[in-house]
Amino acid sequence: MATTSIEKNKSIIRRYYDELWNSWNLDLADELISADVSFRGSLGIVVQGRASFCDYVRFVRRAFPDFHNAIEELVAEGDKVVGRLTYTGTHLGELFGISVTGRQVTYPGVAIFRIADGRIVEGWVLGDTRGLMQQLEERLAPKEP
Repeated sequence: MATTSIEKNKSIIRRYYDELWNSWNLDLADELISADVSFRGSLGIVVQGRASFCDYVRFVRRAFPDFHNAIEELVAEGDKVVGRLTYTGTHLGELFGISVTGRQVTYPGVAIFRIADGRIVEGWVLGDTRGLMQQLEERLAPKEP
């Protein structure tokens, strides 16, 4: 029984990334995300509730229209699923005051989810935002005279 539950929870997280995030299918939010979800995204933004979660997804999409979440590893126990991920995208929208750079970015992250009644009720995602920002910042070397 426990193995079935663990595999079901991992399947929810795979759908969350593959179908909701990578395909931008927010119609799945009602099915996969609890109405009162507590969520901290890889960019450090904290939201409460499904509507605010969807706003966060739209925020990321505006900055990185091709944002992609690659699951490197999933580990589950009980009602928790932990994922090691790689995030990629092209910076085509303003992000935290940084104007469009057109740069492709890649940064790693770890996500911890708690699932109840077949929905994500809690998500805590830690992305390497320092590495992300270093990729976006313009580092202009002094020009030789």
